[in-house]
Amino acid sequence: MHNRSPDQLLKHPSFISRLKAKVLYWLRLTNKPVVKLYLGYGNREQLLIFGHVLAVSPLPRRKFSGNIFTNTFALLRLFMVRPSPGAKLEMEWNGVMMETTTEQDGFFRFEWDPVVVLLPGWHPVEVKLVHPKYTAGSKGMVLIPDEYHFACISDIDDTFLISHSSNLPKRLQLLFTENAHSRQPFDGVVNHYQLLADASDGKPNPFFYVSSSEWNLYDYILEFSNKNELPKGIYLLSQIKRFKEILKTGQNRHTTKFMRIARILHAYPNQPFVLLGDDSQQDPVIYSSVIDHFPGIVRGVYLRHIHKKNKDEVQQIVDKINAAGVPCCYFEHSRDAIEHSKKIGLISHESA
Repeated sequence: MHNRSPDQLLKHPSFISRLKAKVLYWLRLTNKPVVKLYLGYGNREQLLIFGHVLAVSPLPRRKFSGNIFTNTFALLRLFMVRPSPGAKLEMEWNGVMMETTTEQDGFFRFEWDPVVVLLPGWHPVEVKLVHPKYTAGSKGMVLIPDEYHFACISDIDDTFLISHSSNLPKRLQLLFTENAHSRQPFDGVVNHYQLLADASDGKPNPFFYVSSSEWNLYDYILEFSNKNELPKGIYLLSQIKRFKEILKTGQNRHTTKFMRIARILHAYPNQPFVLLGDDSQQDPVIYSSVIDHFPGIVRGVYLRHIHKKNKDEVQQIVDKINAAGVPCCYFEHSRDAIEHSKKIGLISHESA
């Protein structure tokens, strides 16, 4: 048996790879390909599911403590990603095999016609990575809403999750020092959302959560939503960011938010919608534009007032929305939003 010098060991591929894997594991990262599959949606004619393939990504968080340093490092890890462009994936649906390739940022999507008519509800799907060396895949669900009910499209930051979006230093402080279990929703907002999701015949109204936050924060937001018992829904976030862009979190182009909402509305042209947002950024402008472009489809708009400087400007948009025949509630506390929802028939008086 030949003894190798330290220099030879360092040059040995297996040693280097093992050392790298140990360092990554200590950082709670992995360099094994990961297929992240998000909840998808569709109708009886077309379905859509999407996700990312990451060459480097954080391992799932196991514990949630109040330690500031632990929370800071956990947040940093969410941006320690390396997307895998050009990765090939396959998905089987009712015996038909489909393939797609990831984009430059590792993002992928599958769009397909179901052929067999599906009932409303959640339907399972699995996506696998096509690779000669690695085996990776992910299971997910696709939602077909019941079109006899209304659906809700909600912003996230400062709509139900206290975030200070209009103040970047405060937003970063919250992100870096708190975690998905210690962050707080606004008082009464969970009750409002649960009432909106509740349906008298047991079929819940679907929720779509559309945000300018990045896909890096998907697991973080999902953990927060599950812990606080917000209605299960589809999350449509913004383009993934690398570590060097972490200080720009949440500062995405809001035009893409309108496009994501428009895509949902196009998928369900006969379904009424309720829009929920706040006045910290561009929700009032985006929702007003949605009403202009999709007349007759919006049953109500809810805008949380949290930014004093915007109040007069937003009130003008609220007046415009009401003048268009769409009830709009501009409120500070969710109890007022609940009363408004009862008044316009979105929530039954019995359930509230």
